[in-house]
Amino acid sequence: MTTSATGGSSNDATALRSWLRRRIAETLNLPPDSIDPERGLSELGLSSVQAVALVAELEKHLGREVGQDVIWSHPSIDALVAALAGDGSATPAPSAVSGTFAPLTGERQPVAVVGAGCRLPGGVTDLESLWELLESGRSAVSTVPDGRWSDFGVDETDPSLAEVPRSGGFLGDVAGFDADFFGILPREAELMDPQQRLLLEVTWNALEHAGISPSSLRGSRTGVFVGAASYEYGNLTTAELGQVDAWTATGAAPSILSNRLSYVLDLRGPSLTIDTACSSSLVALHQACLSLSAGECDTAVVAGVNLLLSPAITLNFARAGVLSATGGCRPFDADADGIVRGEGVGVVVLRRLP
Repeated sequence: MTTSATGGSSNDATALRSWLRRRIAETLNLPPDSIDPERGLSELGLSSVQAVALVAELEKHLGREVGQDVIWSHPSIDALVAALAGDGSATPAPSAVSGTFAPLTGERQPVAVVGAGCRLPGGVTDLESLWELLESGRSAVSTVPDGRWSDFGVDETDPSLAEVPRSGGFLGDVAGFDADFFGILPREAELMDPQQRLLLEVTWNALEHAGISPSSLRGSRTGVFVGAASYEYGNLTTAELGQVDAWTATGAAPSILSNRLSYVLDLRGPSLTIDTACSSSLVALHQACLSLSAGECDTAVVAGVNLLLSPAITLNFARAGVLSATGGCRPFDADADGIVRGEGVGVVVLRRLP
């Protein structure tokens, strides 16, 4: 008989803890007494795929929904038991993000998206082509563009490349850039992370979409908040000491992704590059809204950018079993077998509603 753990007694908590230890031990092929209920489930070796399956079994065991996020908000057996063995409520545990940024007190002001721009796989260069891609239902997944890795200093004779999946969401051109338009010297432009170049171009598009002349923002309290978690270009440009010059640091430093925008457009608001892994763009948006509400800036440029310049992270994900063997993302599908990495940039322009 399955024991339900919804009554809130100590017996319920004990039964649920025992059930979780047993199921996790079976999943990881370990003895139950080796499962420490205070350790994080990822530390124990539970993969994200196994965690999703565990949540489904947990809901069946409890006879109620608990939500897929419960295992991330309460990442140990003891935390799960504390959240679920009582009345069914599950208050999320403090996260690294909530611990990093202090919450804004007082009333939040509503914020409007006044402009947007994007450069995405599948030939997407603006909102109209993005909508066309979504409406058509076609896939934007392709294979690594010819010369992509060799153009950025990767030895394509390395035998490890045989393990790297070729499928991904790739942009056609990540090297083209009109340096003169932005007043950037040719040698400096050559050593700029392509992510910086794309951000400049798409931010300009987003401001034009908003009906805002970029020159009108000079000296204004406009903030820049960029979500980014890939800094492969810096690894490539600093690999050979003989190639380092005066532009190397500003060409590759993560902070310059946002600072470059603020400098070129002569903006005087906050300028932050935010890396919280997969949530970087979302946290950048959150911080921009807080900044607008607090009166730190009057306009906010919020962006997310990612480029796949090196096969290293893709190889890491492949060896970790994260990537789709069939080269396709199938969210919420029983046939889903992993993710496909992608690249691109998206920018939104925010202002407080009057």
